[in-house]
Amino acid sequence: MPRWLISIFVLPLIACSPAQDDSHKFVSGDVAVHEVFWAVDHDTPYPFTTSGEISCVYYPEFGTEVYFEPAGYSEDSSIGTPLNKAAAKSLKRDDMTPNVPYSIKKGADLSEAIEVGLKACNKMYRET
Repeated sequence: MPRWLISIFVLPLIACSPAQDDSHKFVSGDVAVHEVFWAVDHDTPYPFTTSGEISCVYYPEFGTEVYFEPAGYSEDSSIGTPLNKAAAKSLKRDDMTPNVPYSIKKGADLSEAIEVGLKACNKMYRET
């Protein structure tokens, strides 16, 4: 059978296939943070002892995990400090512990830092 004839039969099958379900997407994102610039966009004091990166990972079955990694530690082998319950539960479930220096100020309000991470994943999710 000629190739052009095969393509006539295959094209409608491809064109009429349902779109991929977006609920199974893996999404990650990150935002650099520094104490000097934190006060510009946030109401709470800078919650970390050093500059670094707030990162997020979204798995549909687990939810959005938010972590902090100090500057110089955002590598594939680094396990950041969990900032929200989803991140803490994920690490516990996988029997993992953070391997970056602990860099959260004692008594710090993490609500805005967590929000930064959640927004990063939401933004990346919308862009994919």
